[in-house]
Amino acid sequence: QASPSARSFQVDYECNCFLKDGVPFRYISGSIHYARVPRPAWRDRLLKMHMSGLSAVQVYIPWNYHEMLPGVYDFTGNRDVEAFLDLTAELGLLVILRPGPYICAEWEMGGLPAWLLWKPDIILRSSDPAYLAAVDSWLHVLLPKIKPRLYQHGGNIISVQVENEYGSYYACDYGYLRHLLGSFRALLGSEVLLFTTDSTRAEELRCGTLQGLYATIDFGPGSNVTEAFDAQRRVEPKGPLVNSEYYTGWLDYWGEAHASTSAAWVARGLEDMLQLGASVNMQYMFHGGTNFAYWSGADYKDQYKPVTTSYDYDAPLSEAGDPTEKLFAIRTVISKFQPLPVGPMPPATPKYAYGRVALRKYADLLDVLDVLCTSGPIQSQFPLTFEAIKQAHGFVLYRTQLPRDILDPATLGAPPHSICDRGYVMLQKEYQGMLERYGQMTLRVTGKEGDTLDMLMENMGRISFGANVSDFKGLLGNISLDSIPLSNWLIYPLAIDTAVQQGLPHAAMPKSSSRGRAGPAFYTGTFETPGVAWDTFVKFPGWSKGQLWINGFNLGRYWTHRGPQQTLFVPGSVLHVGHPNNITVLELEGAPINPLLLFLDRPLFNRTL
Repeated sequence: QASPSARSFQVDYECNCFLKDGVPFRYISGSIHYARVPRPAWRDRLLKMHMSGLSAVQVYIPWNYHEMLPGVYDFTGNRDVEAFLDLTAELGLLVILRPGPYICAEWEMGGLPAWLLWKPDIILRSSDPAYLAAVDSWLHVLLPKIKPRLYQHGGNIISVQVENEYGSYYACDYGYLRHLLGSFRALLGSEVLLFTTDSTRAEELRCGTLQGLYATIDFGPGSNVTEAFDAQRRVEPKGPLVNSEYYTGWLDYWGEAHASTSAAWVARGLEDMLQLGASVNMQYMFHGGTNFAYWSGADYKDQYKPVTTSYDYDAPLSEAGDPTEKLFAIRTVISKFQPLPVGPMPPATPKYAYGRVALRKYADLLDVLDVLCTSGPIQSQFPLTFEAIKQAHGFVLYRTQLPRDILDPATLGAPPHSICDRGYVMLQKEYQGMLERYGQMTLRVTGKEGDTLDMLMENMGRISFGANVSDFKGLLGNISLDSIPLSNWLIYPLAIDTAVQQGLPHAAMPKSSSRGRAGPAFYTGTFETPGVAWDTFVKFPGWSKGQLWINGFNLGRYWTHRGPQQTLFVPGSVLHVGHPNNITVLELEGAPINPLLLFLDRPLFNRTL
């Protein structure tokens, strides 16, 4: 280790390599997203990455994870990014940092805070003054935490990415990139290596690169390595070859087949790049983790495609942090180019099948509105979006009354693209069905004048990639009956997580007015661990779609009949030993006759059922 005064990390444009403390250097890196891994598991995952032979890890910082409301910051607990970075240094790993402000990562809104959309006409990822003001405010909080951890200052951060695949965004705003470059330089200093990442497409490299930012590329196995690096050479004629995102796997979307990528294919592509002397980061992913709570994003590819709760990614380290065949294939390749750390690979984390847990219905959601929305409803002539009522995630209930008797079935419907993302419809508290973005857009209903019509709207995750990042949620247009708009709405922003963390429904008696099994309702149960709190996976036999909490921790969405994911990962760190574990399920469509959960010692996807 060089002394801080002598430490440097820079580009050697003559020898086409990096120089670390003046010595030629090439990194082999892997990506891990600390926001997708519970803090108690950070050390285990990072140690396994180190023992795989990696010299560095690549780390995103999701802005919206730390500034959920303007000017209100959270760097505690699972959000303590400084503790995470300190742990990487303790384990001898270098860091390639990607602080955004936009990160993509299939993360809710690509890491941008939903409160940016409180200004509906804001142009994200551009020189829009309102956007830049928010970005500058954030960077002035974040980057001073980063500066002392830069390699030049005795830390382990060797390079910092500015923005993220900006060339794929329609704006192509060089003024915006120049503004970011100026901010990063002002806050981090002149010595840190700043870089960009884009695909190998010429148009994207044209819009995503800027003088003063070292241009790197991304591509996956199966690409022609020589042709791919030729694309980098067109924008960076000299300097090290760098693949900042080498795809070891792929993500899952709800309703599509579980993705997988051949270990041999991944290893072969890695070896081809290392033989050329390239620096490589295995992203997407080396370890994926889990989209807990509401953090999963969505893509837009001809239609809205929400991402599953599991972010396993068919990565070398599984969702639960277990070494896979792919990891050992990669480790073998790395061993051909540099020595591996001495010692064994840490084993898979222990799992436990806690078995069947019977649940009982606590209440229909409509019967506990007073607890879920303590401030009461907002009145509006026509529906308002989540953003208009300053609700970022989760659920909002829209309520109105039928304006006339409807003896013959009438069409309840919405304009195209105005249901964002799913609406669960109740009439006089009886479940009628569901309306869905790019799915069913109408229902046939009958009723009497004055009957109460409720729509529970669910945000399934904001789009994280492409031109559609301004992804407003809730009802974006008028709901109509036989083409006549309904008016006079009561809008309830629901704080379900707050209520669950405060003890609902375990601290209250079941509601005796509860009806049948259809429609949004809460179910509860408890189980005890037999002296150990090990990781587990929970299966939902006969359930439809909803959200799961254990001991107040939001484990994310399940959607068994859409798939491919059939189980949710439960980290042992959220479980109690010695007293009961409280389960809360919000089922949205309809629970089974005998509601129970099944705790297993392995995950299930449709393909592996």
